[in-house]
Amino acid sequence: MIRIAAAFFVTSCLATGPVAAQDRADAVAAAALEAAPVWDGHNDVPIQLRARFDNRINDFDFSDTLDTATDVRAAMHSDLVRLRRGKVGAQWWSVYVSASLPEPEAVQATIEQIDVTKRLIEANSDAMALALTADDVEAAMAEGKIASLMGMEGGHSIGNSLAVLRQMYAMGARYMTLTHGRTLDWADSATDAPRHGGLNDFGMDVVREMNRIGMLVDLSHVSEEAMHDALDVAGAAVIFSHSGARAVTGHLRNVPDSVLARLPQNGGIVMVVALPWFITEDLRQHAANKAAEEARLKALYPGLPGTVAAELARWEANNRQPASTISDMADHIDHVRDVAGIDHIGIGGDYDGMPTGPVGMEDVTGYPALFAELARRGYSQADLEKIASRNMMRVMREAEAYAASRSGVAPIEYAVGAPRAAEN
Repeated sequence: MIRIAAAFFVTSCLATGPVAAQDRADAVAAAALEAAPVWDGHNDVPIQLRARFDNRINDFDFSDTLDTATDVRAAMHSDLVRLRRGKVGAQWWSVYVSASLPEPEAVQATIEQIDVTKRLIEANSDAMALALTADDVEAAMAEGKIASLMGMEGGHSIGNSLAVLRQMYAMGARYMTLTHGRTLDWADSATDAPRHGGLNDFGMDVVREMNRIGMLVDLSHVSEEAMHDALDVAGAAVIFSHSGARAVTGHLRNVPDSVLARLPQNGGIVMVVALPWFITEDLRQHAANKAAEEARLKALYPGLPGTVAAELARWEANNRQPASTISDMADHIDHVRDVAGIDHIGIGGDYDGMPTGPVGMEDVTGYPALFAELARRGYSQADLEKIASRNMMRVMREAEAYAASRSGVAPIEYAVGAPRAAEN
């Protein structure tokens, strides 16, 4: 009898141990993603189409891109099969073009990226649906298709023109990241020298006009001062389409607590990024140390690139690159929740715009593992549904409602070329 009782006790302990707890977390995550599939804030497939295929995609098979690896490029992170495995139900596709382009060329290139994205969606219309409104997203998800939206990454894509901004919206762009890596005539980038202390007057009018027409204001990539300036004038909720929490990883691309604390009043969300150097402080520090060592070696051995390369390889062998993990990404989600609240979190992977995601989330199939980690940390199914897509749906509906309330307001007008002339 004693043996039977002891065996029952051991069995009970096993049933409530780590394996059972992980099984419960997996079940909670699976239920959440079934009810509310991931609405991802940023994916760079369109620039991959440009860089790899010159936008010639008539024969491109998006169902499986694992065969896209070359001698110089890893395989793409995204395809229809893997998006399904990752439980992605809606995707913001970035129509990014390089901020180094002269702005008239950037405008043309952005239009080309809108075109190739629409063609990709149309060519895969059995699995994807162009979405221009929150209702479109809801309808596509109900049909089992991946709702496909377009976001511009960087205000260089409008060439200092609110008229171009409005026409980009007419072509289907539904968010714009105010800057990319370069400070513009009207907005400071987080990773370039500031010129305006945030946004200048024209930059604030860009935000106002985006709100008026219903285009979401994306504050990833902008300086902290520009974030605050945008929040000062925004009438609708903002997004950070792919950013982390700066208090967790100090990269300037991440969102500081001073801004997170303002999100409840604004209603906006931080769509937490998977890019390892943004979410893992040890990795960020390692990259900085490597850059410093390379600069030191070049100063020591000018004109001897072979020696520099050999010595740098020796340094790398003795200073192994730290790993970035799913837990690191979850730490950022925890911090955004702690400062801003559960209603202000989303997911913005940045796949196909980075070398790899964290270990276990190397490509778009990794989202269920992330949500299981969050469930293990105590997030409820309702919490996970908000993070997956319900918060993003709320933000888009609020932006649409605000634009509808401004339907009688005239467009903001400038004389042609005036913003640039005023800046110079």
